Amino acid sequence: MFKGRHFDRSVILLCVRWYLAYNLSLRNLEEMMAERGISVDHATVHDL
Repeated sequence: MFKGRHFDRSVILLCVRWYLAYNLSLRNLEEMMAERGISVDHATVHDL
């Protein structure tokens, strides 16, 4: 399921978890990942 993805499995799962649990926008997730030193565009998160 995670084969060929650019980001580590834990980052993908964290984004999905936060998105579903806290009803965040994709831009919110982009900002939260940036605070943790992970550069990801909101469009990339949408593709996850």
